[in-house]
Amino acid sequence: MDNTSTAAGAATTAPGTPSPTTPTLWSAYRELIGRATYTDLTHAFHPGQPHFPAFPDERREMVFDMDRGDGFNVHQYTIVGQWGTHVDPPVHFVAGARTLDRIPVEEMVLPLVVLDITERVAADPDATPTLDDVAAWEARHGAVPAGSFVALRTGWSRRWPDRDAMANKDAAGVSHAPGWSAEVLRHLFEEAGVTAIGHEQTDTDPGSATSAGDFSLERYVLARDRWQIELMANLDQVPEAGALIVATWPKPQGGSGFPARVFALCPNDMND
Repeated sequence: MDNTSTAAGAATTAPGTPSPTTPTLWSAYRELIGRATYTDLTHAFHPGQPHFPAFPDERREMVFDMDRGDGFNVHQYTIVGQWGTHVDPPVHFVAGARTLDRIPVEEMVLPLVVLDITERVAADPDATPTLDDVAAWEARHGAVPAGSFVALRTGWSRRWPDRDAMANKDAAGVSHAPGWSAEVLRHLFEEAGVTAIGHEQTDTDPGSATSAGDFSLERYVLARDRWQIELMANLDQVPEAGALIVATWPKPQGGSGFPARVFALCPNDMND
């Protein structure tokens, strides 16, 4: 009789209620999807999009095509690794440094910190973040978490995929686009201990610097054995604190860069 009663009791458990044997992470997942908003931080890449001038354009062809009577569709893509929203591993600028396949998956799910300089960029496209911006963020949210991903929100991704608007060159051919600053990057990596950074613009360095062939800030980041995501999208749709970022990419052996798929998980109550 005791066994019968136990079985009957189990049968009346409300649908969707985790049983005593439900794995802990599955329960956490069910709770997460019910309380979080997913935000895609990735541009879809395509031929003709903005890219570093020295890089060739993407080439894409249908190797198998159902419209031609084939049984399935297969594309062949010919692209450089630094294409669209992409990851730069340390080896991109530092010989012998970590390649894509050597970045562990533990670094791909991180707390997301957003530094917002959008208003300043609207008035001055050459604007960069300052230590005052970091101090103001920390006054609102506490210290920048060690091991986090810090994204620079500039509003620049609204210009995508307009090549001229992204480059924003003057009559002399000098690009006026926002970028990071040395003082903020030093603070984030040497004092806060962040794992990675990201930004909406094409480069780590401001446009005025890259126009002169100066990529010293990107070299600094990668030389510290850190990685970054470039050409991020939709940073205006995530809060400046409290979200998680998931950044992932294929695993080419010895890879020096690749298009990435990046998204954020944000608590629903932070979007109200």
